[in-house]
Amino acid sequence: MKQPTYRRRVTAATAAALSLALAAGAAGCSGKATGGGGSGGVKTGPGVTADKITLAALTDLTGPYAALGKGVTQAQKLYYDQMNAAGGVCDRKIDFKVRDHGYDPQKALAAYSEVGPQSAAIPQVIGSPITIALKSRIERDHMLTIPQAWAHTLLGSKYIQITSTTYDLDMVNGVDFLTRTKGIEKGDKIGHLILEGDYGQSAVAGSRYAAGKAGLSLVEQQVKATDADMTAQVGAFKKAGVKAILVSVSPRQAASVVGVAAATGLNVPFVASNSAFAQQLLATPVGPIMEKSYFIMTAAPPFSLRNPAMEKLAGEYQMAYKGQPLDSAVYSGYATAAIVGEALKKACANKDLTRDGIVNAHRSNARFDIGTGGTPMDFTQFNRPASRASYVVRPDKAARGGTSLVEEARESELAKGYNPPQG
Repeated sequence: MKQPTYRRRVTAATAAALSLALAAGAAGCSGKATGGGGSGGVKTGPGVTADKITLAALTDLTGPYAALGKGVTQAQKLYYDQMNAAGGVCDRKIDFKVRDHGYDPQKALAAYSEVGPQSAAIPQVIGSPITIALKSRIERDHMLTIPQAWAHTLLGSKYIQITSTTYDLDMVNGVDFLTRTKGIEKGDKIGHLILEGDYGQSAVAGSRYAAGKAGLSLVEQQVKATDADMTAQVGAFKKAGVKAILVSVSPRQAASVVGVAAATGLNVPFVASNSAFAQQLLATPVGPIMEKSYFIMTAAPPFSLRNPAMEKLAGEYQMAYKGQPLDSAVYSGYATAAIVGEALKKACANKDLTRDGIVNAHRSNARFDIGTGGTPMDFTQFNRPASRASYVVRPDKAARGGTSLVEEARESELAKGYNPPQG
């Protein structure tokens, strides 16, 4: 999910004002056009009727990213329930349809065929390969779509919004973190465990660039989505003598690489992509190891940050979903639901709720911010990442949300010279 610099803290006045914006799914979520309502000359298109706007989520509830999918989906339901309670958009209520693809592109294509024709926008698609499989249909249908995927290869489409930083930028910022804080020096070797496909290839594009600029040797190990045991990959890293390991795989695979490394005496720091951690891992035997040596690059602020807007969001989610993890998936889901919500409100104000009207309204937003302390995003240029600044967080069982802040969001010096090629 930009070029603006990060803020170290939202001011009390800003946080208080924006916490009000989160009330009832943002008090402004009714989104009524000035001088016009649900009919009143508003143009409509697929997914929009006189009393309803249909949105669809194509998620993973049964595959390798099921934990991510559940948190994202529940947070989006919370946002749209709040929006409906506040009156909806343009006198229309949101009908939020959810379909599980289990991280299978063929199932995702079938799900899109079912719900796509009747939807105005898609605020969730889990997975880079899923998004790639759907891309031609999304563009044919002029459908505003927000993936829960951050491969730089997805840049370049007017209709597909990659939020915040891309995987490659996070890895560039991650290599910078290692050289600044973990004693990694010119001439050292670092490993990178990557998942085959767009996720891994995007991440390794960043690590290759950063390693080259920092004078490091990069040792790459690629795995498939179905691989569960990282013993061979850890063995290769140990034999090469790596001083740190970058991790761009699924949470389960990340748990395996951390566990195997500890068991074999490879005691090095890990720097992970945002998709390579789930709060549930803290309850496993690798949880204590991760708390000591695992660092996550992410554009999302951790829930352990204390400001009024973050407190409000955390409280509302925990009230709606008692006992459920409050993690980065929740924040990402709520924020991406709000991205589409804001586009709908602007489209209503423009009296154009067609798909193109929604996309154009979205692309006019040069500074999106839900006020919880995250980096603002620029949606006006679809061939660039919406943000370039990464937080560094670490797993922390005692912290709200399962992670605590290590470093505020920053665009590293390495990243300032890097421009992701569009897909």
